[in-house]
Amino acid sequence: MILKYKTIVALLFFTATIISCDVDRLPETTVSDESFWKTENDLKSAANYFYSRFAILPVTSDIMSDDAYGSFPDAISDGSRIAGSTDDNLIYTYKYDYTTIRAANNLIEKSTIALSSGVLEQNVNWYVGEAKYFRAWSYYQLLQRYGGVPLILKTLTENSPELQAPQASREEIINAIYADLDDAVLKLRTATQLGTENYGRISQTAALTLKAQVALFEGTRAKFHGYGDPIKHLTIAKNASYQVMNSGQHRLFNNYFQLLQYEGEGFLNKENIVVKQYGKSITENTISHNSQRTLELGGSNPTKALADSYLMTDGLTITKSPLYVTPTKTAEVFINRDPRMGARFLKTGDPYITSTPVFTVPNLGFTKTGFANRSYANMADWTNSNSYIDQPVTRYAEVLLIYAESTFELNNSISDNDLNLSINLLRERVSMPKLTNAFVAANNLDMRTEIRRERRVELALEGFRYWDLIRWKTAEIELPKEVLGSFFFTEFGTSSIPLLNEENFIITQRSTTRKFNASRDYLWPFPNNEIGLNPNLKQNPNW
Repeated sequence: MILKYKTIVALLFFTATIISCDVDRLPETTVSDESFWKTENDLKSAANYFYSRFAILPVTSDIMSDDAYGSFPDAISDGSRIAGSTDDNLIYTYKYDYTTIRAANNLIEKSTIALSSGVLEQNVNWYVGEAKYFRAWSYYQLLQRYGGVPLILKTLTENSPELQAPQASREEIINAIYADLDDAVLKLRTATQLGTENYGRISQTAALTLKAQVALFEGTRAKFHGYGDPIKHLTIAKNASYQVMNSGQHRLFNNYFQLLQYEGEGFLNKENIVVKQYGKSITENTISHNSQRTLELGGSNPTKALADSYLMTDGLTITKSPLYVTPTKTAEVFINRDPRMGARFLKTGDPYITSTPVFTVPNLGFTKTGFANRSYANMADWTNSNSYIDQPVTRYAEVLLIYAESTFELNNSISDNDLNLSINLLRERVSMPKLTNAFVAANNLDMRTEIRRERRVELALEGFRYWDLIRWKTAEIELPKEVLGSFFFTEFGTSSIPLLNEENFIITQRSTTRKFNASRDYLWPFPNNEIGLNPNLKQNPNW
């Protein structure tokens, strides 16, 4: 079956009460746990629960970074947050991830019941592989935020001593993630084997890609923060990404804008590696989102910093290119720019909403930066207040970017051949000139900067930027800066003039109200209630 959420809604309550309770207490239920795990369908039903754990659209986490600004200041972005009693206001929480981990532990352990009941070992392995993927994924979310956390690889009872386990080290968490993903690769099916019927389930290349993601994060974080063994992790990132590239399972979709549209959905789009799927229509509205309306009202407005990162069509920045002409109106901002900018920013002439079929100028009452987010824009969905466009959680484009960055960071250099295998495929899709060592040298560019720029624009407004700043140790440089938006063109009108700087750019937040404590903010604070439940859980430094 296609893994649309209509296939799991009826099972969600049952599965959640059986396998996704908090780590500190088992639920009481009238259904015997052991009686549930005897068929392949039982395992599939339990594994389906994991797919509900991906965050629901729209992606607004970029407001934690310098790429986007919401309707008001973000406490993580501007450094004003405090260690709270809980973290329930966040997209992912400490408790949320351990709920997923417990569900994975339970499926892995109970799979032996299915084996003893006659389910084929190969078929059991498919769902064990999915559980190991999601256990690794959950520990990766925890590692990014908190660093070392308690490592729990079995289902606990209310009396288990592990409920008060201290943090494991970063290396122990990373090694557990690698072990889970290596085993998952052996157990899972390829994307081709999953086919249309099982499209959306986790594949071998999904597990390899997560391994590459984790390894790049830890390898670059170790390199720029000065700890651990960055060469080990960067080598793993390069090798895992190359395995995906060499698998023959994936290729780039032919239209960048349509990646976040209905045209980009389904098995025929080989760029999609992991996808958050939604219903099909209003009549099959099992799960939907309302991204366009949320973004229209200012959920995640692109900043000047992001806008300026897009190159001109000659491959040079707006400060170096002879093609750049100072714009006199909003439409001119997009002239001779990397086409990916116009795919993620609304511009004059784009289809918009029912009441305004053609976009003209951003509404500064909602769009605080003067730049409007075009992600998932669809007029019919806006009219219906429901969208069913799937979210590509992991795209093959990211694999190419991981390969390029890990290759460069291993040796502080990258060959033109490796650029052609990776970044230049992304540029070819949007008819941008190739990145070469000769071009970098001739134009006094920096290769690391250009590789990072490519990642920024290719994955723009998909939720990556904050964690990139964290691993590169540049958050302390970028986040305290003043948050600027568009030039204030006369088209915006004079009925409500925003705060402007001396160059007439919109100021959405002054630098005087922003800070980043490098001795504290590269790790998140553990929720105080979790420390109360586990006295061996030590708060991160300076929180």
